[in-house]
Amino acid sequence: MPAPTLQDLAPDGHDPAADPHPVYAALRARGPVHRVLVPGSGESWLVVTRDAARAALTDPRLRNDIRHSSTWQDDGGHALGRNMLQTDPPDHTRLRRLVAGHFTPARIAALRPAVETIAVDLLAGLPTRGTADLVGGYALPLPVTVICDLFGVPTADRTVFHAWSNELVMPASPETGASAADALGGYLADLIHHKRGTREADLLGDLVAAARSPESPLTSRELLGMAFLLLVAGHETTVNLISATVHALLTHPDQLELLRAEPELVGAAVEESLRHSAPVHATAFRFAAEPIDLAGIRIPAGDAVQISLAAASRDPLHYPDPDRFDLRRRGPAHLAFGHGLHHCLGAPLARTEAAVAVRLLLHHRPDLTLATDPTTLRWRTSTLVRGLSALPVRFGPAAPGV
Repeated sequence: MPAPTLQDLAPDGHDPAADPHPVYAALRARGPVHRVLVPGSGESWLVVTRDAARAALTDPRLRNDIRHSSTWQDDGGHALGRNMLQTDPPDHTRLRRLVAGHFTPARIAALRPAVETIAVDLLAGLPTRGTADLVGGYALPLPVTVICDLFGVPTADRTVFHAWSNELVMPASPETGASAADALGGYLADLIHHKRGTREADLLGDLVAAARSPESPLTSRELLGMAFLLLVAGHETTVNLISATVHALLTHPDQLELLRAEPELVGAAVEESLRHSAPVHATAFRFAAEPIDLAGIRIPAGDAVQISLAAASRDPLHYPDPDRFDLRRRGPAHLAFGHGLHHCLGAPLARTEAAVAVRLLLHHRPDLTLATDPTTLRWRTSTLVRGLSALPVRFGPAAPGV
């Protein structure tokens, strides 16, 4: 008998794409690990409790390399090149070391003034009265501009770059996903070729220089994969984080008023949003390199395992009243950025961008309100990520100054 999908497990009439948490809650009540069918990818084990998730995220027998899958024939899918999400130590260690220095807290702190300038410029382009889509006008262009500046992506190319990226992460169909992969792969290959001839001082230029070295620590396939992963992951999830944080505040007016009264809680608002509305709701597939026992469930060698970061971060054993959005929440750290070797490299950048975006938005548009019924909002979701397609908001008078 085939495993059920999340849609099969949802209550009658409920759309798990709009809100997966009732399904996750029902699964957690039945146990920490479940066999499910992921449309387009096959059957997998889904981990839904925090304790089991932390154990799975640090278990060295669960590998990211698809060649450990019992069904592996070729790399398949639409991944470009070979990147850190597809590798295990020692290759993962080597690849991560090449870029880790660009994402330290100190380096990201130095970027904050530039992020603030971008945010203020974007806010100046939004109306002071009336309605606008906060995703398209603010939450999206801010991280796109930041990551493209870091990588030296030409300004004229950024709109089409994001369109390919978004379609690849959350494809409307297998055909459109494949088309976006081809287009983005060709674009990145051309950009890398351009960087080889210019020696530009940006992150991609540094990676191209590393690949050019006689003792190169980076193959051409890995260079393409690194560019793909950092450029795409470096903005797609942050778009969702910014918009989800604003959405949570606007739909929890008591917490919005608390933040307005105590602006220093903006970091707490971002952390609670990461827990409450994880932009990456599940990890990439991992594969059992040998038979393992996970939370009392026997996982055969070669089986796929996916860890639900969203479900783990609403585990009531660790987060009382987990569906409540609470800026003063106390408890263990969320798992929105993962845990262990594959903990998100860009976490400091995402946190900085989201905190700057929310703080300046509330300063410049203090009378911000939601411009539609929350139940009409559309959430885009894929195997890995979840985010708002649009966030219609209504603006009031702007505050003076920056």
